[in-house]
Amino acid sequence: MKLNLKNNHLTKGTVLVIMALVLQSCFSAKEYSRPALSETENLYRTENLPTDSTSLADVSWQDLFTDQYLQNYIAEGLQNNMDVRIAIQQMIVAEAYAKQGKAGYLPSASIGANATHQELSENSQFGALFSGGIDTYDVTANLSWEADIWGKIKSNVKATQASYLQNVAGHQAVKTQLIASIANTYYNLLALDAQLLVTKETIATRKSGVETIKALKEAGQVTQVAVDQNIAQYNSALALQVDIETAIFKTENTLSILLGKTPQNFERTSLDSQKITQEIVLGVPTTLLRNRPDVMAAEFGLIQSFQLTNVANSSFYPSLTLTASGGLESLDIDDLFDTNSLFATIVGGITQPIFNQRKLKTQKEVALANQETALLNFKKTLLTAGNEVSNALFAYEAEVKKFEFRKNEVQALRAAEANSEELLKNGYANYLDLLTARQSALSAELNVIDSKLQQLTAIVDLYEALGGGLK
Repeated sequence: MKLNLKNNHLTKGTVLVIMALVLQSCFSAKEYSRPALSETENLYRTENLPTDSTSLADVSWQDLFTDQYLQNYIAEGLQNNMDVRIAIQQMIVAEAYAKQGKAGYLPSASIGANATHQELSENSQFGALFSGGIDTYDVTANLSWEADIWGKIKSNVKATQASYLQNVAGHQAVKTQLIASIANTYYNLLALDAQLLVTKETIATRKSGVETIKALKEAGQVTQVAVDQNIAQYNSALALQVDIETAIFKTENTLSILLGKTPQNFERTSLDSQKITQEIVLGVPTTLLRNRPDVMAAEFGLIQSFQLTNVANSSFYPSLTLTASGGLESLDIDDLFDTNSLFATIVGGITQPIFNQRKLKTQKEVALANQETALLNFKKTLLTAGNEVSNALFAYEAEVKKFEFRKNEVQALRAAEANSEELLKNGYANYLDLLTARQSALSAELNVIDSKLQQLTAIVDLYEALGGGLK
């Protein structure tokens, strides 16, 4: 009799498994594949593209930025920057959810001990048989497991993994932005140092010029107006020095924040010593899909929404659940651990949702809308990336051309300044020619420094736009 009962249970279990396999053939979760993107064509708006996928982004930041001070600051920032540390914590949270998603295949189990006292009514069915109350003691273990017939658990696992990878890419994006910010801030400091040096030299020249113009006035060659104009120009240079020193102070404070340090002075080299030795190579547009962190994060967001759509679709189908409970139960605590107190229950069932206040349909509609939103965000991110690469490349090429013109301008204006001063001393020119030449020469020298800075900034922007800093 016991053998037949056992066979009967096996037969029922077999039937449930066969039903599950038959139902699974009705639906299976879709596999993600990257959508065809026409947006990757002509992203850079240039014809100077290599035939392979080699890119400036493949260059390590240690190789691109050869200044030793800058290398040290970048390494320090990657270690201590607050945004990077916040991103790491967010990544840890995502990793915890990913681990939880993987545990979805496992059964849930619990165990508990209970003591129950029940007072029975004397007029009730059981009160007439038992006088007083009933005490019940039990130690029960419960086990529940849902078969992943439709791939709902598998899709949820993939969704949590995509979320984790999205946070990893987000963390990398923060690091890439940080490297670019530290480099640009450092280059700004070098440019301000160069401007301060030029300004101090100009102040010395203009101070000497004031003495010269006073001597010319005493000789009757110029009027007091010329003296006053030269003094005003001298004080203008002094005020410019104060502005530059203030900018240096604030820029050093900005660098301190990037490095996660208190405000302080930073050692550095000079603007003239900065050389870019790496060849400017973009790589084919599709490399953005594997190099640029925000593009990768956007695609992982698309993958997550795609898998959640699978989860929403699978919710319309029946779920196969196996539940088991067992333990010890007794009316007398002294007999609780007796073999006669053992009990066990096994339940296997298939549940098909029918009416549930439209929750499943709403879940599917929301999942589909989120998936379309994620796809549009992926395309937008890719277009934005291409735009940034295009702008940075064009800006670099423009600044390289402009730099030569600026240097020629400085040479011409410095010659004009020297000639005007000589002519004024000999009475062949007026003081306004000299003042104009001096002011133009100072502006031109500051413009040369700015042009050099813009070249370096464009390289940093291009490196960031291509997704550099991964190595």
